[in-house]
Amino acid sequence: MSPKKNNIKAFFKALPQNIFSGFVVSLIALPLALGLAMASDAPPIAGVIAAIVGGILVSIFGGSHVTISGPGNGLVGVLLVAISTLGLENAYAAIMFSGVLLMLLGVFRMGKLADFFPSSAIQGMLAAIGLIILGKQFHIMLAHKINRSETVDYLFEIPLTINDALHYGRRGLIYAAAAGVISLGIMFFYPKIRNKYLQLVPAPMWIVILSISFSYYFEFGLHQSNPIAKEYMISGIPEIQQIIADLPTPNFNGIWSFSFLGSVLALTLISSIESLLSIKAVDKLDPEKRRSNVNRDLKALGLATVGSGLLGGLNVVAVIARSSVNVNNGASNRSSNFFHALFLVVFIVFFSSQLTRIPLPALMAILVYTGYKLASPKVIRKMSSIGKEQLIIFFVTLVVTLKIGLITGILSGVLTALIIHVSINKSAGLFLRNILKPNVLMFKEQDSRHNYYVSVKHFCSFLNYFRLKNKLDAVPENQDVIVDFSLCEFVDDTVLENISNYQELFAKRGGHFDVIGLDLHDTETKHPFASRRLLPVPNIIKKSLTRRQTSMESLAESYGLNYRSKKQKALSFLNNFSFFTTKHIEYIYNVLSNENNSIKLFDIEFSEGEFIAKEVVRTTMMHIDLGHRIPKFTLDREGLLEKVSALAGFKDIPIEKHEDFSRRFYLLGENEARIAEFFNDDVTHFFESNPYYHIESNGEALLIFGRERLASIKEIKSLFDYGKRLRQVISE
Repeated sequence: MSPKKNNIKAFFKALPQNIFSGFVVSLIALPLALGLAMASDAPPIAGVIAAIVGGILVSIFGGSHVTISGPGNGLVGVLLVAISTLGLENAYAAIMFSGVLLMLLGVFRMGKLADFFPSSAIQGMLAAIGLIILGKQFHIMLAHKINRSETVDYLFEIPLTINDALHYGRRGLIYAAAAGVISLGIMFFYPKIRNKYLQLVPAPMWIVILSISFSYYFEFGLHQSNPIAKEYMISGIPEIQQIIADLPTPNFNGIWSFSFLGSVLALTLISSIESLLSIKAVDKLDPEKRRSNVNRDLKALGLATVGSGLLGGLNVVAVIARSSVNVNNGASNRSSNFFHALFLVVFIVFFSSQLTRIPLPALMAILVYTGYKLASPKVIRKMSSIGKEQLIIFFVTLVVTLKIGLITGILSGVLTALIIHVSINKSAGLFLRNILKPNVLMFKEQDSRHNYYVSVKHFCSFLNYFRLKNKLDAVPENQDVIVDFSLCEFVDDTVLENISNYQELFAKRGGHFDVIGLDLHDTETKHPFASRRLLPVPNIIKKSLTRRQTSMESLAESYGLNYRSKKQKALSFLNNFSFFTTKHIEYIYNVLSNENNSIKLFDIEFSEGEFIAKEVVRTTMMHIDLGHRIPKFTLDREGLLEKVSALAGFKDIPIEKHEDFSRRFYLLGENEARIAEFFNDDVTHFFESNPYYHIESNGEALLIFGRERLASIKEIKSLFDYGKRLRQVISE
């Protein structure tokens, strides 16, 4: 029972900080909820209802830890279409239906849905949502309402609206536009003020405070009415009693119509994607680096959406911006989400009349800033740095979303990504043959309590990344993981971006996450997330080094070694080792060596067998030139295979007075007397007290390697240290 007591004690100890964090988040959530509702053509209170219902229900039933729930930016465009085509009461019914579907996604464990969309397509969709928000709210921000049929038209009208705001308009409209411009300036420049006291009140709340103060100044200071035009002031904020009395009745007539079903599907798709992306992003921010139960969160968000729609609110999703503020203010559990909702109730009960003093352009400035952040030029530069093909996927998704719709847009992005991947690999067969095949093998390596080895083959892209993710999620973050892509012909940017997130997570939780096998894959740019293709005949990687190669380069600097990533064919120094008698060496690469080349550590590719029996193996080895003669021998750990070999006539050489060594190691060689003499007390004790490696002597040099696969950076360091110490013991 003690762990539970500790948990309860920790909960109450952290409660004051979570209450404070919930309060700060509510300061942002209030203006955003009002603005998002009005941008969706819903009553302003609808956004607040979504935030309250979401905060209460998701904090109780959710599976995330520090995520805030409420109305989301991504749903503005879909809700706008749903409300305009279906009507408000039918739209509430569509919201409730989408909540049911969201719950079903959680029940059927479809939290992996977001992994089926390429990163660049998701970025394109988010940028399109940003432009939809920016385009439609920019005009209201400058007190210039227009009515156009397409989002693109709203964007093209922006220069005309700016011109009208500068040259035309009555006094009330000028004040309204000024409120919008000043508010936009606050959103852009306030975050740059690095003051811990000022940052306790977020920028959106300053807009609310200054707007209300401006209204009171004119009313009580100048004894005049608010100069801002009344049509650009918030209206329709009911008292709490009126909210309860006027609960809407969702209209379920026409639920089988194409427009209704399309709205439900679009609401569900965008809700799930926005929520899953936000949950994944917030997990990275969590100081305790906990993993959210996304399927449980989907069920909770679905339940909250049903409740919100029933009470006249919008869809409830997990939101990244408010969640980031939550984390930054010290939140440690879901209670902060609950308190954020509680403070919103307090605002509505006691201060609803004050909200009508806020100018509409001021709220729209918050949304314009949000839209700009989603479609920022930085996003395009990031896509370009990853690769030109990412820009194509990004812009196809963006344009189709703007011109047709969100569902068509994201599907077009997926199709474009697939076509580009086929084009890059010059093979549709790679994907068609292997799409349904299991391509990930994971096991815990023998004699290692913490080492998980994951081998990925065929291809790994957004289409099948969920298989790799399922394996990695099963590994505790304080363990060591090696992911080997050497058998994988193609790895896309979505996978590499997610792998990078895992590396960061494991590093922060005390584990170690290494990626190997990408050294022979070609890439177009130097960006670490650039898609990589295994070349049929591996060439020198001209344009970039992999993360592993960069780490080897740094390791070389630290150890005072030389490093060459290029493949080398000068392999005569390996010819006299019996290990390669029946194997064909192709080349070595990623060579680390000391000044006189007496110690070389390298990756090597060799093959066993021929034709259909041919197997290509890549592994990491160390070669030590001793500079003096020693007996020829092979030393391995004794296992079942070695015991069977003894029955076949291969004699294990015993070392007298070292029964433990003779029991644990399998020693072969022709000159038994010289070998027994060589394995003196110092040499034998060294092998007994260090990890197992395959060690072979050709009489002048040693060949050392571990498992027949590429080594991680951590293993390379261990192997190098082992070889250096062994050489010292042998030379004494």
